Amino acid sequence: MSTPGTIHIGAVAERTGLSLRTLRHYDEVGLLPPSARSEGGFRLYTESDVERLLLIRRMKPLGFSLDEMADLLQIAHSLAAGQHDGHDGGPALRRRLDEYVVAAQERRADLARKLDMADELIGLLRDL
Repeated sequence: MSTPGTIHIGAVAERTGLSLRTLRHYDEVGLLPPSARSEGGFRLYTESDVERLLLIRRMKPLGFSLDEMADLLQIAHSLAAGQHDGHDGGPALRRRLDEYVVAAQERRADLARKLDMADELIGLLRDL
């Protein structure tokens, strides 16, 4: 039996496109533990957890590390909740977020270059 407002791990895997193994791994390493557990010990997630997992899923193809993912999740959570580190935490969090935006843009550009090369190879192979 699940807690009201929670979703079983299987449904979360289906909604996010992440495997059960990946979701368990994220729990085990502390990246994104479930918000609750059923009486039987099954992982239960909230809609907020699902949104955070979707953010993680979007970071994966760009090669961000688990530590970077955890840091970005913390930044996003703090900014969304209006929580800041000290008196001047808001601007500091924004600067850190801006660094992730730049890193994501650079990594996306690198992926685009690789896709262009892959398209070029496919075209060459088709012309053989």
